[in-house]
Amino acid sequence: MNSLFTRRCALAVRPITNQKHYLRPIINQRNYSIVSGDRIHGFLVEQTRQISELELTAIQLRHEATGAEHLHIVRDDDNNVFGVGFSTPPMNSSGTPHILEHTTLCGSKKFPVRDPFFKMLNRSLANFMNAFTANDYTIYPFSTTHQLDYENLRDVYMDATFHPYLRELDFKQEGWRLEHQIPHDRTTPLQFKGVVYNEMKGQMSDAGYLYYSRVQQYMYPETIYGYNSGGEPKNITDLTYQELLNFHKSYYHPSNAKFYTYVPDKGIKIVRPFDKLQRMVFHGPVDPMNNPEKQIKMSVSFLTNDITDVVETFALRLFAYLLLDGHASPMYKALIDTNIGSDFSENTGYDSSTRISSLSIGLQGMKSQDVPLAEQTIRKVLEDINRTGFDSKRIEAALHQTELGKKHKTSTFGLSLMHSISSGWFNDSNPIDILEINQNIDIIKERIKSEPFFQNLVEKYFLTNPHTLICIMETNQQYTEVLSQEEETRLSSKTSVLTEQEKNKIYEQSIELIKKQEAKEDLSVLPSLHVSDISREMRRIPLEHRNLEECPVQWRTTATNGITYFKIISKIDGLPDELRIYMPLFAQALTSLGTKTKTMAEIDDDIRLYTGGISASPIVSTNHSDLDQYEEGIVISSHCLDRNIDQMYDIMQQLLRETNFNNIEKLRTMIYGNATNMMNSVVESGHMYAKTFAASRIAPAMSISEIYGGMTQVYFMNKLAVAEDFQNVIDKLKEISLYLLSKPSLRIAITCGSEAVNQNEVMLKKFLPSFPETTKSSSHVIKRPKFQMSPEKAFFPLPFAVNFSAKCFRGVPYTHSDGSKLQVLSSLMKINYLHREIREKNGAYGGGAMYAPTSGIFSFFSYRDPKTLETLQTYKQVIDWVMNRKFSQQEMDEAKLSIFQSIDAPISVAEEGLIYFEDRISDDMRQLY
Repeated sequence: MNSLFTRRCALAVRPITNQKHYLRPIINQRNYSIVSGDRIHGFLVEQTRQISELELTAIQLRHEATGAEHLHIVRDDDNNVFGVGFSTPPMNSSGTPHILEHTTLCGSKKFPVRDPFFKMLNRSLANFMNAFTANDYTIYPFSTTHQLDYENLRDVYMDATFHPYLRELDFKQEGWRLEHQIPHDRTTPLQFKGVVYNEMKGQMSDAGYLYYSRVQQYMYPETIYGYNSGGEPKNITDLTYQELLNFHKSYYHPSNAKFYTYVPDKGIKIVRPFDKLQRMVFHGPVDPMNNPEKQIKMSVSFLTNDITDVVETFALRLFAYLLLDGHASPMYKALIDTNIGSDFSENTGYDSSTRISSLSIGLQGMKSQDVPLAEQTIRKVLEDINRTGFDSKRIEAALHQTELGKKHKTSTFGLSLMHSISSGWFNDSNPIDILEINQNIDIIKERIKSEPFFQNLVEKYFLTNPHTLICIMETNQQYTEVLSQEEETRLSSKTSVLTEQEKNKIYEQSIELIKKQEAKEDLSVLPSLHVSDISREMRRIPLEHRNLEECPVQWRTTATNGITYFKIISKIDGLPDELRIYMPLFAQALTSLGTKTKTMAEIDDDIRLYTGGISASPIVSTNHSDLDQYEEGIVISSHCLDRNIDQMYDIMQQLLRETNFNNIEKLRTMIYGNATNMMNSVVESGHMYAKTFAASRIAPAMSISEIYGGMTQVYFMNKLAVAEDFQNVIDKLKEISLYLLSKPSLRIAITCGSEAVNQNEVMLKKFLPSFPETTKSSSHVIKRPKFQMSPEKAFFPLPFAVNFSAKCFRGVPYTHSDGSKLQVLSSLMKINYLHREIREKNGAYGGGAMYAPTSGIFSFFSYRDPKTLETLQTYKQVIDWVMNRKFSQQEMDEAKLSIFQSIDAPISVAEEGLIYFEDRISDDMRQLY
């Protein structure tokens, strides 16, 4: 079945002349003509529209026989995108849509192999392949720049979704099963296993995800949004194989009339409005690193509009930006700057992922006694806005951000576009209306002129709205133990009633599953690209280098859609070791503390009015030819419309040269927020923290990276957050400033159109002389001892239901010929061994091997892993497996294809030339690699 028969199909493609699907006869010419009412292969063209601000043409079609909808986007873009999706309303919290998303990708009629989705990762040049389960829909997207690859992947995706095998063993592997702790040993106890089961155990260990999920469930009772579409572990084990099959039959089909005799139940999406404010209190896990007295999460949530009203949805999204975004926003100043909470809660903002949207304002890192104060403050801010509205400069800045966002094109524009319309489209909004940004802005501008527009929104949705929910999550020291006990009780309730026959079946199915996982498959049924399909020549980026005011400047002159991209690096030498751990805080301070003459709120308004943001962070780069040599420093980035070049440089000069390090209250706010957010990051990306820590023991640059952004920094920031006196921190930041930002330490990269070069040069000549000729770094030379590797083991006990692990080896510099071999080796290990052992057998959500050529680190890792000790053994076993394995040419080719997915992935114009600017890796080095 081809893409005609999708229930919902979002498609973004480029170039037009490369189309090779059913629309090709009509639109493969640059001056194509297609109008409403045309019929194409059984599809009726319902509308075509030029969206000038996004530089695209949108064509909406409906299949006359089945009602299937198709949105086709035509745009000048290298990256072809395809997505097929289905409305999948959950009827309980057993995770049926999520488990089905996994299981459909485990083999289909046309491609009868165990795991065609993962197998295609190695037979394709796709720069994106994935599937997502949202609140009320499931979507399967991919993107690739290669035309044959596009056709291959489209066939695999279509067959997977419409003709999956959905075998019971696949359901048990991906969903849940009972299995002996050691599958071949019947004397070991039975356990719950399954990829999704373990994934969701990990998710529910994340206090932020838990809070967001519970608020939504309480906000939308008696609707599909009152259930967790991803699945609650305690409910996942209630799902049966037959229920999974029934769900697929109900929702994964192209027609709701022609092929079936009934219309699928879309579930209840419209919530019955509350008649009065509701208040819910529930418990979550303790963060062992944060202040135990400041771990309350709370929010006030308001039911807002039906998202089929596209203009109102756009208006509320703009309202949320004005209310909540940035240092100058009213809620930030009232709630965060006053330290009522350390940061906004995870659900804060406007949420249009449900049919009836909501807007939430909440905090985390609170004391329990401050909850009433937070509620009062939120109400007062809304009342103030109802009286006076928003400052006109802030409204102008918000509209400027919208304009800049339209012009700033990323390499994943097609995918982003698809995600931006999906929720509305699956809830009966016109997707092309959602894309009409200028039209929506014009309507709102007219309403602002004719009425107190934002004040009316406040009155309608926030001051007189009975459907308001206050949710408070308190911590429980026994939370993890309670979950473990619940799982034990649930396991016992299932195993205690098993008959001998059922026990035998569990054992036999476990052995059968292992045999299936280890069986050698005929992969020739899958389509594949070949190494010969890859260009032998990489795309080179022409760069120009010249000095300006004695400072090296790298120029990338190209079409940028009227935007200048700016980046500056200040390298640092001689920084004392005790100051290094403060570097991330110093970088953040530059764009958070304000200056001696302006508050950060005042500067933030200017940043949003004239730039796309200004960011600063520490940077460490390993020398391309010597792993023991590295450069460290700080990198500052910004971009702006060419008409605002002068203002961008002026703002940066203020921030970099006049930072008010004495702003102790703002510093306290920064530290509290960092401590909270870093722990959230560990829950989500624990494998990255594990890899970074392991690598820090074997390479000097990675040792510094770990201090800047690893577990060392997490512990340090939490230690600072419980301190009472911040004067010592201020002193450290001031001392660091003496080592950085001298003119000889700077180099600059600018990407802009040829028409903007002169103005950038004019401003650089004003900007650069503001930096001193010398700093403490110039005269303070530290002779550091030679880095000593320390291959130690480390364990970080954290309250997670599943674990993360990593094991790292020191490799070779980028220019060493063994680097490419190590990268191919990592791909061979992941594809042919580690995926099977870590994910399929052990039930981890992810795992594998990777080689980072710029840092020279070879890593094994696992993600949300319930069997970490077994995984550590797997890391040893895979090396023995390689030593005794003779790889076929097909396996070698697949490994190389998987690497070129990233090597040849499209990059945005803003990224062009940065690998040379930051790492000094030239095009010749890249070509050789």
